[in-house]
Amino acid sequence: MAKGLFRSGMIVSAMTMISRVLGLVRDAVVANLLGAGAAADVFLFANRIPNFLRRLFAEGAFAQAFVPVLSEIKQQQGDNKVRLFVAQAAGTLGTILLVVTIIGVIASPIIAALFGTGWFIEWWQGGPDGEKFVLASSLLKLTFPYLFFVSLVALSGAVMNVYNRFAVAAFTPVLLNISIIACAILLHDKFSVGAYSLAIGVFVGGVVQLLFQLPFLYRAKMLSKPRWAWQDENVKKVRKLMLPALFGVSISQINLLLDTMIASLLMTGSIAWLYYSDRLIEFPLGLFGIGIATVILPALSKLHSSEKSSDFQHTLDWGVRFVIFLGLPATIGLMIISPLIISVLFDHGAFSQGDVDHVQAVSLGVMAYSVGLVSFMLIKVLAPGFYARQDTKTPVRIGIITLVLNMVFNIMLAPFIGYLGLALATSMSASCNAYLLYRQLSKEQVYQFSRFSLLFTCKCLLAALLMGAVVWYAATQFLWRQWHFSEQVVLLIGLLALAGGVYFLVLFLLGVRLNTIKNVVSAQSD
Repeated sequence: MAKGLFRSGMIVSAMTMISRVLGLVRDAVVANLLGAGAAADVFLFANRIPNFLRRLFAEGAFAQAFVPVLSEIKQQQGDNKVRLFVAQAAGTLGTILLVVTIIGVIASPIIAALFGTGWFIEWWQGGPDGEKFVLASSLLKLTFPYLFFVSLVALSGAVMNVYNRFAVAAFTPVLLNISIIACAILLHDKFSVGAYSLAIGVFVGGVVQLLFQLPFLYRAKMLSKPRWAWQDENVKKVRKLMLPALFGVSISQINLLLDTMIASLLMTGSIAWLYYSDRLIEFPLGLFGIGIATVILPALSKLHSSEKSSDFQHTLDWGVRFVIFLGLPATIGLMIISPLIISVLFDHGAFSQGDVDHVQAVSLGVMAYSVGLVSFMLIKVLAPGFYARQDTKTPVRIGIITLVLNMVFNIMLAPFIGYLGLALATSMSASCNAYLLYRQLSKEQVYQFSRFSLLFTCKCLLAALLMGAVVWYAATQFLWRQWHFSEQVVLLIGLLALAGGVYFLVLFLLGVRLNTIKNVVSAQSD
């Protein structure tokens, strides 16, 4: 179990790294094409809504409800029943998604008005920013169908994960980034507003991702004709688990969408600054947090079905330990070298135009989000502790609490520090979410943070702080803002290598070995 989880986690992380790197390339293309002004705000707005729904319904509520039920069927009834259940889930989910997609395309002006309130008010009053509302409505018609395709992709990926074929689902997002980059390059000159080429890329990416996964489903003998099965016992179980899960592990996405709505009321550029800040945070979160969460949910579901409570505890503790091991240095590193990263990725083309220092604005946003990075990652590990036991009610209760807290923090901070208040509020509410999830798991005697993991955390924190001090000192010795792009890239690579070297060296000197990180069972004997 230990080696299998670690190896699977590394596979998912490797595939995710490719996707995230291409995602940053994609964002660099968007920044170069649209900058961080009005056009960028509108495209990122139109792209965020279907992505929000995808994470909320497909990767969030549906996946967290579907995987435990699928694992239980596989464990107790065999592959034939699994094949039938997959066909029923695909037919039922696909039909509902098709209806939702059609409604979303038709009602795009209403959706744009609802979540882009500031733009709608400008349009209603004939203000200069009214064009943003019109453009957002048009772009949503192109980006909203992405929800249909990518939700079916998430279903297919969940099946692959339950059968321990993690690489397929982890690699699939790469195709979306390739599609957006290709459409941006090939179609940019075809439209007066470059955002349309990016929106088409989102649509194409959804189609390509689904087509890519179908052969793998066929090879696994899990591809069969979808069928409507609303009243099937197992489908009903997924429905029952899915409803409360909407507010569980996906609560951070709800917070981000609320931030987008509030940001539309702030100065031009706020949405773009939040987006690019969030994208940098998503890199380590997707690379490590989601990678571990992807492999840990099927493992926990299997352990729960087998009634192996001790192994369940050890597996959760390993997941938390792994998150801390990678999350702490990522947090400190981003806080220190984010200006250089942003300059390398985005500070050229349209992004450099205007009177605002966009690098500084995005860097401050990254720092605000970094405060909650470890918490974001812990949520990805702790929430499956409930979903694997088919308990979706507890996360929803905690999710509602943190959602309210996020809005309170927004109201307290946004009027004074603008978009930074929104980012900081998201981090603060995520920290509350992670704490409440852990407290409840501990209260139910499902998981208790071990003494060994506490000592391990202290060692990681000390190593990360020393790493941060060394990297900060090294970075301040250079006036890199005046350097050419290639020179900045060399410096960035050098600082990243220095950071990794110092962090791992200090951990080694403190007695941390590879088995400490790899093994699910507590490595106290090392």
